[in-house]
Amino acid sequence: MNDFADSIALLAATPILLVASDFDGTLAELSATPEGAVGDPHALQALRELSAMPRTYSAVVSGRALADLALRLPESGAIRLFGSHGGEGYGRVPPLSAEQEQTLTAVTLHCRSLAEQFKGALVESKPFGVALHYRGVDRLALPRLLQEIQNLAERFPGARRLRGIELAEFMVIDADKGRCLKWLRFHTGAQRTVFLGDDYTDESAFAALNASDIGIKVGPGESVAGRRTSDPSGVAKFLVALCEARRKALAARVAVPIQYHTVLADQRTMALLAPDASIQWLCLPRLDSPSAFGSILGDDSHGVFRVAPVRPSASPRQTYIGDTLIVRTSWPEADIIDYFDCGEGRPFQRAGRTDLLRVIAARSPVQIEFAPRMGYGQNRIRLVERDHGLEVTDWADPMSLHAPDVDWTITQTDSGPTATATLAPRDRPYILELRYGVVSFRPATEEPVRRTRTAQYWSSWAASLRLPSITPEAVKRSALTLRALMHGPTGAIAAAATTSLPAPIGGERNWDYRYCWPRDACYAAQSLLRLGNSGMPMKLLDWLCGVVDQLDAPDQLRPIYSLAGRELGSEGTLPGMQGYLGSTPVRIGNGAAHQVQLDVFGPIVDTVAKLAEAGAPVTPEYWRLASAMAEAVVARWSEPDHGIWEVRTAKRFHTHSRVMCWLALRRASTVAELVLGARKTEWDALAETIRQDTLARSWHAPGRYFAAHLNGSELDAAVLAMGLTGFLDPSDERFASTVAAIERELVEGNVVWRYHYEDGLPGIEGGFLLCTAWLIECLAIMGRMASARQLFDTYLSFQGPTGLLPEQWDPRHGIAMGNFPQAYSHIGLINCACTISEGLRARHAG
Repeated sequence: MNDFADSIALLAATPILLVASDFDGTLAELSATPEGAVGDPHALQALRELSAMPRTYSAVVSGRALADLALRLPESGAIRLFGSHGGEGYGRVPPLSAEQEQTLTAVTLHCRSLAEQFKGALVESKPFGVALHYRGVDRLALPRLLQEIQNLAERFPGARRLRGIELAEFMVIDADKGRCLKWLRFHTGAQRTVFLGDDYTDESAFAALNASDIGIKVGPGESVAGRRTSDPSGVAKFLVALCEARRKALAARVAVPIQYHTVLADQRTMALLAPDASIQWLCLPRLDSPSAFGSILGDDSHGVFRVAPVRPSASPRQTYIGDTLIVRTSWPEADIIDYFDCGEGRPFQRAGRTDLLRVIAARSPVQIEFAPRMGYGQNRIRLVERDHGLEVTDWADPMSLHAPDVDWTITQTDSGPTATATLAPRDRPYILELRYGVVSFRPATEEPVRRTRTAQYWSSWAASLRLPSITPEAVKRSALTLRALMHGPTGAIAAAATTSLPAPIGGERNWDYRYCWPRDACYAAQSLLRLGNSGMPMKLLDWLCGVVDQLDAPDQLRPIYSLAGRELGSEGTLPGMQGYLGSTPVRIGNGAAHQVQLDVFGPIVDTVAKLAEAGAPVTPEYWRLASAMAEAVVARWSEPDHGIWEVRTAKRFHTHSRVMCWLALRRASTVAELVLGARKTEWDALAETIRQDTLARSWHAPGRYFAAHLNGSELDAAVLAMGLTGFLDPSDERFASTVAAIERELVEGNVVWRYHYEDGLPGIEGGFLLCTAWLIECLAIMGRMASARQLFDTYLSFQGPTGLLPEQWDPRHGIAMGNFPQAYSHIGLINCACTISEGLRARHAG
């Protein structure tokens, strides 16, 4: 394989790799009859092993009928099979028209007639075509047969003739391997593809390859492929070598699994702490500010703050201390306690100040590495050693590391300065304090006092919650996480603490979630209301009132805002960051902020209504907010939009958005009744009009489910909102049928996919935890309590070691995907536990 060494190395190092091949003449030696072909066992085993590797896809694209190909590959595992030159195996192929059926029947009859006339000819029937093999025909008779084939092609122009090795094929659909390969590459999000083939029909696949891809022609003959091997045995050797190289490359490129991180917070910003106590993500001064430490999106050159024993004898153990955001990481040689100082009761009121404390109990030597890389690593800074610490200079804001009793060594690297130190064992702890917003090396209040006050800040709030009867500790941790995601100075709630943690890993579905989606934030507020907390929902509504007051008209409300309540600028990328496990681009900002998402109004009004129903005061500002959202629906409900999933394609009429428009009007009328003493009949009437129109136009009768879009056929888990909001009674047979369809089509590995339709983006994402939570709640309110409990138990298993949840889960490899920790997922956990607990309580009461 020395001839392919460079190609194999390139392919093996690719973040997402696609390996695709023809079957006959490539994976199997050409046979005298189609039935005689047998795949090379070494080649097939290599493909199977490749398909089982993370971020690696393998496929066989053959001219054979798909059913026949499956017979040749009975243990294909995760190998994707495509028959009829890519016409079978992906998407829903529409049935043949009457004209196509007639053409195929006529051509098949003529091919059979020719097979009877010319000894040695064989006919192979396929769903969309027919092949006439003439490998066994006498060479003297061959010219006459070829002329007959040409005559047949001219007689039936509706049957496209495909040239093959010693065969002629006629197809009545427009399919070829190149088109299939393009779809595969886009669907998997592959950054590099290798295709192997021997036949004329493989040339379209070779032609579809990009400059970074590799095409390998098997055997003689002209080809646009850039590489060549002599026969299927060479293919087997190549695939075996690639398999081994890919395995080694994946093993060499590792990162801490997303769900194994823990977060610190002070309601201004959040830090991601790896299991080894290294700070891998921290933005300053605010969660949606540029990063100071960003190694999670590449390597240490993007900033890291590491503290660990020099020679650890065991893996660390990391836990939250009680009901707080204080974290302890322990080895036999050392303990490290990390937290943001929240000791003043309302830490976010200290304008511009953030204090991160790292308390180190060293029983053996401990190594410190302090390498801030400000502004996503794009700004050059200096580290200057001062008495009792370090000062970060050449940066816009004051920043210092108070570190008494530490002797530093500062070195310069290509990415910036790094300070290191080794701490000797001693009885009393070392205290490192990162102070942002001030350059000060004066002693602060005694650390134990600060830690106690910080613990009280979090634990006293947690103690005020009204927890459900099942999984109260998991619910409490989820509530604390939502509180951590709230920006204290404004009340905005961020969707997650990070940007560009990928879904899928290695792909480009990498988004910035460090902002406030009014819809998502209202869902968070409502989940906390179920736990008896009204303070955070009211603070969020105050923020929303300020946002809406700045608009020319309430129907211009954006889907996303900064934590300060400002509109986002353009979405950008950071080319200098490699991304988590090579997942690029790394994005800052979010282009979805400029979309139309008409579902945003419903959750806002529903939050006001739920607050009122819980007995909280509805201020005149809250009533005006609810009224403004209702009037926005009156103005725009009939328009298409981009929907809750923010697909980057043309606007469509989303069923979920219609349900949310109905919800806005119904709940605004409820608020009017509570505040003014009477419902708004015009809102109720329009709500019913929207409801009836949506029920009629979203029902897909052939599949017996409500579709993602009006007059559509695609399935989407977002339609579960119909039963969860009261738009449709959960006992309605149509809703039960929709739930059944989602269980059948969108559930894999006990997690629910959002949808499987094309959304204009490459790559295969994982199961969506929020959608899984919706299904759990639907099962519970439908009375299927055992199924709800079973699925909820699986949901809890997606938590990381400290109880935090990602956005998505890949059941194929058992890994988390997406930004972290994800508000949506913690909202789902709280709501599931509450809904199941309420259902159990109702059963016992009955």
